[in-house]
Amino acid sequence: MPRLQLADLPSQSDLARARAILERYAPPDEEQRTTREKMLAFLDRHPIDGHLRSCFEDHLTASALVIDESRGQALLTFHRKLGRWLQLGGHCDGDANLPGAALREACEESGIQGLMIDPDPIDLDIHWIPARQDEPGHLHLDTRFFVYAPAGARETPSEESLSLGWFGPHELGPIATDASVRRLFGRAFR
Repeated sequence: MPRLQLADLPSQSDLARARAILERYAPPDEEQRTTREKMLAFLDRHPIDGHLRSCFEDHLTASALVIDESRGQALLTFHRKLGRWLQLGGHCDGDANLPGAALREACEESGIQGLMIDPDPIDLDIHWIPARQDEPGHLHLDTRFFVYAPAGARETPSEESLSLGWFGPHELGPIATDASVRRLFGRAFR
């Protein structure tokens, strides 16, 4: 499938769109198959509000590993609240068009103009978000995509980030990140 721009991915509120994207995903292993089944079961329980932050049980999120093909690197954000290097992304805020939500978040968090997304998911992840003052601890059910930066792209951190940085796969060793980010890099830079 060709890479798409944000204008190609209009927001859709009907969670049937998210379900179709998850059903189309071809898990490469048993762990990903199990994660996909858990996410589909979640949509069975929350067919109306699963993509809203107000769904306090848990909610869908979408994220992007932004890749600079010319340098063989990917962009990570040092997340202000979580205190570690992560891929860009976040809440769907009612958008069931998961690639559109991931690309929107990547544009907002990187400040890079002209990003393009491969609309086929490359990874699924369910991870715990600790409680904060105004919200209880909950799970993020995250659908992840590859997003591509144009040549010469310059990033600008958003308020959610303490810093942005480009990393090659060989540079991940010493940085504070998690296994799911390392898995994304493995898929991007085989």
